[in-house]
Amino acid sequence: MKGSTRFFTIGLVAAWYSSNIGVLLLNKYLLSNYGFKYPIFLTMCHMIACSLFSYVAIAWLKVVPLQTIRSRVQFFKISALSFIFCVSVVFGNVSLRYLPVSFNQAIGATTPFFTAVFAYLMTFKREAWLTYLTLVPVVTGVIIASGGEPSFHLFGFIICIAATAARALKSVLQGILLSSEGEKLNSMNLLLYMAPMAVFFLLPATLIMEKNVIGITVALARDDVKIIWYLLFNSALAYFVNLTNFLVTKHTSALTLQFVLS
Repeated sequence: MKGSTRFFTIGLVAAWYSSNIGVLLLNKYLLSNYGFKYPIFLTMCHMIACSLFSYVAIAWLKVVPLQTIRSRVQFFKISALSFIFCVSVVFGNVSLRYLPVSFNQAIGATTPFFTAVFAYLMTFKREAWLTYLTLVPVVTGVIIASGGEPSFHLFGFIICIAATAARALKSVLQGILLSSEGEKLNSMNLLLYMAPMAVFFLLPATLIMEKNVIGITVALARDDVKIIWYLLFNSALAYFVNLTNFLVTKHTSALTLQFVLS
């Protein structure tokens, strides 16, 4: 059983890693190379897809039993997770407009550092001293790389750091929601509730900050219908990324996830 569990976890990590790279590259292509400069709308498309696929998987296909939200406190925790998740993804997408993918990923390597800090602040959980020591060269390396990066952009760097910190905070809070006995939700139900809340946060931001994005997207589709297929495929892949991310966190821990994926 232990061997099977180990291979299952490795498979989840591989699935998350490959799909995450796919979404990252496609986001970079759309936001930078293709010229579709609407990161908030793109993130909202991701969350709409997550809402629809989660509902189909649970309500229609009965992949897992439907779990209900048990308390107001649990509702606010999921809302906070949704908001933090929106910040991490939107900021990450914005940073791709200013930084190359390689440098973006290098900054993302500091996620374990932020995860360890937030895990201690929120759960008072201390890792082994060796774990903390391994974070020092990672953070130092990113600082050195930032100074020598020819494509360095200060605003993009700050936004990417903020996205990394938000991603770490989301992982810690996500781990709490998935493991707390009184408020335990399986990964698919958590995504089912989280995604529509994220759409609720993103919709007004899109309307205010990215005006007429729907009309612009329709106009682009008339000239090049491939933009629709890009958005549909990207959104479906984003659902798979989030699902496997939750599953890996459930079967390991927030800090382990960030160490493996950084």
